[in-house]
Amino acid sequence: MRFDIITIFPKIFGSYFGESIIKRAQAKKLVKIKIHNLRDWATDKHKSVDDTPYGGGAGMVMKVDVLYRAIKQVLSKNKKTKVVLLSAKGKTWTQAMAHKYAKLDRVILICGRYEGVDERVKEFVDEEISVGDYVLTGGELGAAVIVDSVSRLLPGVLGNIESAVDESHSQPGVLEYPHYTKPEVFTAGRKQYAVPKVLLSGNHKEIGKWRQGQTKYKK
Repeated sequence: MRFDIITIFPKIFGSYFGESIIKRAQAKKLVKIKIHNLRDWATDKHKSVDDTPYGGGAGMVMKVDVLYRAIKQVLSKNKKTKVVLLSAKGKTWTQAMAHKYAKLDRVILICGRYEGVDERVKEFVDEEISVGDYVLTGGELGAAVIVDSVSRLLPGVLGNIESAVDESHSQPGVLEYPHYTKPEVFTAGRKQYAVPKVLLSGNHKEIGKWRQGQTKYKK
């Protein structure tokens, strides 16, 4: 699986993608992440990627011509590729979408900044996605969310394949049961917090029933 991220702040991703599961997935060649600096496609001496909006208003708008050149060069002819614009106006990202994307060969993620991108950019993307009903300063965090949530669904990325089966949102609206580990009894001040006895019983049928009963359904 390959991810191409187009951004004006390429250094943002180094620390997150250089640690833990995503780092190991890259080392095992299960995932390839390529970061592209949008300014490489700017043509003026200042490497400008934005300009003032027509009609006036606050902020700067990312230019369609620069983004088009970047998309055209990065895009392959592979049919199992999606070009995605990260935007607060986009479709909300879900676990079901992550599963669909995990079947692709390649995802190109365009990180918006400033006041937004020229509306005409949407003519050259497949999907506009938001990671929530709030506004971020740029699309980089959203891009990292998509890379992470898709990568962990790929075969071999997680140590145990069952980790992605019985978790929250593996089915729409389903929230996973609680988890406990040692110590069996945790003391804080004068109060003790014990692990539910059924989890210590060794009775897998009863444990299964308890977990089913503790599973929550999002309203």
